[in-house]
Amino acid sequence: MWHDPGTWIALGVSALFIVAGVVLHRVFTRILKQGSAEPIETDKAAHHEQ
Repeated sequence: MWHDPGTWIALGVSALFIVAGVVLHRVFTRILKQGSAEPIETDKAAHHEQ
């Protein structure tokens, strides 16, 4: 089983998804903890006020 290349490919892809999930979780939690100091003004809102 451990000599099969398919096993190592599957393990590598699984590890890649786990690492990507951990990194995205850290990024999202960091963004959510910081919050937004002021609302982002979009072009539609800027044109609507004029």
